[in-house]
Amino acid sequence: MLTMDDVAAIPLFSSLPRQQIERLTRNAADISLSVNEFAVHAGEEPALYAVLSGRIEVVKTFDGVEKTLGWRNPGQIFGEVPIALGSPFPGSYRAAEPSRVMRIELQHYYALAAIAPDVSQKVSALARERIGGLQSLAAEPQKPRVTLVCDRWDTAGGDIRRFLARNQISFNWLTPDSPDLPAQWSGPCPPEESCPALRFPDGETLLRPNIRTLADRLGLQTKPRIAEYDVAIIGAGPAGLAAAVYGASEGLRTIVIEREAPGGQAGTSSRIENYLGFPSGVSGDELASRALQQARRLGAEILVTRAVEHIDPAAHRITLDGGEIVQARTLILATGVTWRRMSIEGFDRFIGKGIYYGAARSEVGATHGLNIHLVGAGNSAGQAALYFANHANTVTLVVRGDSLEKSMSQYLIDQIRAKSNITALLHSEIVAVHGETNLTAIDIRSNQSGETSRHDCGGVFNFIGADAETSWLPPEIARDARGFVLTGDDLRKTGQAFPDRDPYLLETSVPGVFACGDVRLSPVKRVAAAVGEGSMAIAFVHQYLAREGRKAASA
Repeated sequence: MLTMDDVAAIPLFSSLPRQQIERLTRNAADISLSVNEFAVHAGEEPALYAVLSGRIEVVKTFDGVEKTLGWRNPGQIFGEVPIALGSPFPGSYRAAEPSRVMRIELQHYYALAAIAPDVSQKVSALARERIGGLQSLAAEPQKPRVTLVCDRWDTAGGDIRRFLARNQISFNWLTPDSPDLPAQWSGPCPPEESCPALRFPDGETLLRPNIRTLADRLGLQTKPRIAEYDVAIIGAGPAGLAAAVYGASEGLRTIVIEREAPGGQAGTSSRIENYLGFPSGVSGDELASRALQQARRLGAEILVTRAVEHIDPAAHRITLDGGEIVQARTLILATGVTWRRMSIEGFDRFIGKGIYYGAARSEVGATHGLNIHLVGAGNSAGQAALYFANHANTVTLVVRGDSLEKSMSQYLIDQIRAKSNITALLHSEIVAVHGETNLTAIDIRSNQSGETSRHDCGGVFNFIGADAETSWLPPEIARDARGFVLTGDDLRKTGQAFPDRDPYLLETSVPGVFACGDVRLSPVKRVAAAVGEGSMAIAFVHQYLAREGRKAASA
């Protein structure tokens, strides 16, 4: 863990007041690197790094040949050029020997720059020195789109924070007792009973708003714009967004309906290391953000904060909460799955107050310096463990099984074993949770010895499988006993094929209604598979529409 002495040893920060150094120790990640391990890859998003120990080599590949551009030694920083340009890293930074670096995320750098202009001036000067003639951009802190005031454990406030983060809305979060509140909230500070409170740059204030009101105020689309669409997609996870991208790009009038925020379950993944085309990995929210931008650029409408109350499958008509109708020629179900709830007494009471399902990057601030526990042994749990290990004091995987190898990819297991602050408790499960206003401790039982022990705990993140929430679908859409939607061959096997033709591979028991991604009965549950199915669904939509057009022409 970072100490104040670690931070103060960096010349850039040595003259900062004690309070600001203390804040950096809380917010910055402490990253240990082995030889040839990368601190950052070319193409990654801006952040500020400082070398605490060891030696970092700056490398870049030109025409397939890797060249060394320079070195960073203890006390030196890197990342000033991407910050100044607002662009990804142009080169990669690799440990030439066992090294330790601290990473300051962009939002924390700008917060520091606003309070300590000397820091931004020095960063800007260094950027100009390294790429001569660069005008200072680092001295211009980006203003957040909204300032949020709420208690850390306020449930409504937590929902708002997650909504803003998952919709890529920049925000500044302060607690009612924050010493920075008077300086960052002009006028009288909101009383605690009025929180969550939100302030916009134009001075408008919202007190205890519901999520849809906030979405409307932020300019997010919550209502359909036209009377009829060629395809309406329910769910904005990887499958739904892929269908939106391909549908819109191929000229279909496309709308996506999402009850929360784009990204789905994958959007809560802190890191996806094995997704094709991202050699350094990609976070779930970053992948969702790119897909969302792509779908919108191509013309798809994306509704957020809208739930589906009813589907008329024969008419391809969707009734939204509030009674609005979305009419379409075809429907695609891409609602994904939800993390399986744990049946432990009192568990639900701490959701958002120390207990979480999944592990979005926005939750990392809640783990800083704490001992946290992750339940599960799949890739999602492994990726989260590695990400949180850079912030939490300790990370413990609580696993019912006897090994990680049965359910986790080997590359993740190797990285986990190399992290000194990650441990795995095998043959174990959480049996009780404790705390007053928030989670403070858990009881873990060993299923080998039968003994139960209590552990201080600053957070539990659950990754124990997923369920299809499809009970709201009409009975005409066939599902299996677990709620997964049947399509294609599975319909034929159960005798539910159409009288005049076989259903398309991703078509449900209702003609013109398709399913893709995790909600569909399939043994493969991967982000890449969901994206592939989303694009395939659009191909079948075209076939269905062409067939219907021929039938109409011959009638």
